[in-house]
Amino acid sequence: MKQFNVAVIGCGEFAANFVRLFQLHPAVGEVYVCDKIREKAEAYAAKFSCPIADSFEEVLERDDIHAVAVFVQRHLHGPIVKAALNAGKHVYSAVPMASTVEECGEIVDLVKKTGLTYMMGETCIYYPSSMYCKKEYEKGTFGRFVYGESQYYHDLSHFPKDFQNDRPASAVPPFFYPTHSTAMLLWATGAHVTKVSAVGYRDMEENTSFRKGENPWDNEFSDEFSLMQLSNGGTARVNECRRIGWKAPSSSVSSFYGTKAGYQFSNAQHILTKLTPAGVDLTDVSDEVNPRAMTAAKEASENSETFKHKVANHAWQWNDPSPVQDEELARLPESYRDITSGHMCSHALLIDDFCTAMASGKLPKVNAWLAARFTVPGLIAHQSAVQGGVLMDVPDFGDPPDTAEL
Repeated sequence: MKQFNVAVIGCGEFAANFVRLFQLHPAVGEVYVCDKIREKAEAYAAKFSCPIADSFEEVLERDDIHAVAVFVQRHLHGPIVKAALNAGKHVYSAVPMASTVEECGEIVDLVKKTGLTYMMGETCIYYPSSMYCKKEYEKGTFGRFVYGESQYYHDLSHFPKDFQNDRPASAVPPFFYPTHSTAMLLWATGAHVTKVSAVGYRDMEENTSFRKGENPWDNEFSDEFSLMQLSNGGTARVNECRRIGWKAPSSSVSSFYGTKAGYQFSNAQHILTKLTPAGVDLTDVSDEVNPRAMTAAKEASENSETFKHKVANHAWQWNDPSPVQDEELARLPESYRDITSGHMCSHALLIDDFCTAMASGKLPKVNAWLAARFTVPGLIAHQSAVQGGVLMDVPDFGDPPDTAEL
């Protein structure tokens, strides 16, 4: 397999989950680390035994660095990604794609123009609830899609300390970071958003940056809620919340309804109902969707309150696989067999997607076109919320190339 050298841009808490995954992938040679704060890059270099690139500008100029992995602050992704593509680098970017519709379109155009690999690392396409709904929907279990609900409930108190301490950046509009909720339903249905209406919750805490003049976006909303019309005729309720008094499951499909069947999820229970001539058949599919370790703990638990406390605090939502993920996990390279893969085992799958796409020249799953379809509805939803819920059209940059190759 052809090998590429990769530079990790941004050495914060989150990127640390990915350096080793890049180092162990058979398509990757050398991994460099780069951060504006030199001490952070030096800490990474010591931890992962890897070289430092002194600046992003140096990375762009070096012919021996073929790809960048972008883990800078979320509102800076667009400019960094565009600069890298213009410099001839393949790009893996943490979510979201960008903070403006225009930047999303520019990235799609650059990928068309350059033929380079671009991938957005959306973890939630590999979350068990989304994977289950996608599998059953494609089998025809649900019939035509009618309505679904997905959300990302991530209270600010559970964000990394670096993010919490950067008060202006922590007040970014919630729908500027929409992909952990939009991706789940859009991935499962294969549809895209055509229209959206949204409203927001104005933050009322005393110690807050959710105020006009207190953040770069004059954003007052710590929580935003939307209804989205989809290209398949169905409707989605999508929420992004940062002041919500909630921890786990932070991102989930809570319902998925079709003309023939429906799926419902709450905390640790997953239910499938099927319409029959005699009424409705109900099946508890929790053991297929929940991590095996969670199922085993529930069966062994003598204290249901202890089990419920662990469920609500992410005890099994990092590196514990679910049966519905088995087929995807089986295709990972042998070098990944014993490595930790966070966010419901999604990290390893994402890095393998990107590296395999670079080596093969084929489009990754979350390519530029799909990344735009996950990101843009949120950007328009925030505009709608600012205007009190006005229904707005959502721009679409089309389908990826039919050949699935660049």
